[in-house]
Amino acid sequence: MTSAVTTLELELHPANGQRLASLCGPFDDNIKQLERRLGIGINYRNEHFTLIGPAYLIKAGANLLQDLYVDTQPVRGQEIPDITPDIVHLAIKSSQVLEQDTAPSEGYQYGKEVTIKTKRGLIKPRTPNQAHYVAHIQTHDITFGIGPAGTGKTYLAVAAAVDALERQEVRRILLTRPAVEAGEKLGFLPGDLSQKVDPYLRPLYDALFEMLGFEQVEKLLERNIIEVAPLAYMRGRTLNDAFIILDESQNTTVEQMKMFLTRIGFNSRAVITGDITQIDLPRNAKSGLRHAIEVLNGVEGLSFDFFHAEDVVRHPVVARIVRAYEAFDNQQLPVSPVNASPHSARNAVTSQTDTTNNNETAP
Repeated sequence: MTSAVTTLELELHPANGQRLASLCGPFDDNIKQLERRLGIGINYRNEHFTLIGPAYLIKAGANLLQDLYVDTQPVRGQEIPDITPDIVHLAIKSSQVLEQDTAPSEGYQYGKEVTIKTKRGLIKPRTPNQAHYVAHIQTHDITFGIGPAGTGKTYLAVAAAVDALERQEVRRILLTRPAVEAGEKLGFLPGDLSQKVDPYLRPLYDALFEMLGFEQVEKLLERNIIEVAPLAYMRGRTLNDAFIILDESQNTTVEQMKMFLTRIGFNSRAVITGDITQIDLPRNAKSGLRHAIEVLNGVEGLSFDFFHAEDVVRHPVVARIVRAYEAFDNQQLPVSPVNASPHSARNAVTSQTDTTNNNETAP
């Protein structure tokens, strides 16, 4: 059930241009963070603010703006303090407004279509599952996109990252994936680090080139606004103000997945994509993606989106191939109580991919 959209007018006193600049942040980053986290619209002119959204959310947003504006008051003649994204994040957490039970659709339907805008054009989801996936990317801190090849998981995630960068919601894009060979040994690869890992990251580059153009991507890579790196180089980092995409996450180990998820910093979003029917790990290693589905199902701020053959947007034969493999796998599955309970993310994924357990746990 979606709450009715209302409007709230707010005026901050005493009016002070420097304090308002500190409240809004550079390029209105703080306002954008409030909009994204609360799922509301905020327009302002000088000290006059207009908030649009469900009544309880815009009321909470107004209270947050007032509290944060109080924090801009200089103490004992000192300079006006900066309101950083960290402070905004902690203020939202302290308000506990996001702990209320709200439907995911309430975060993105306030007069806006679920679309992604890039310089190359408008990207629209083609299936209901893709629409929910895009909406969850826009309203959740961490989104998992899980399903077969050709369902748009990586493409839509890269599009959302480019959109967030162009809107200045984030300051950089970080793309990563585990460097695991797909069932064959490639041996020693010549060249520097970039040349060694680029073949593994080519799908991410292809999506970027399509949306931004080759020259623009090269410029952003040179300035480290877009960073492409193997997963192994994420350890020890804290990633703030970033849009992070972990592709092919079914090939992470449990330890790698935990390491990656704990890298995420303030004002950052992460999208994890993977297909747990195509795991290339050694037989005695459990997929970090499968483990994350089991452990993190129900954790606040996380979303799990599952795709099926109906969501394939490549050549129609790809959808038929996916269905054929699913039908074959289902014939091999013994009937079990787990497969009879599709109500949780864990059971939904187990019922589709239990055949991979044999590959993961065989001696």
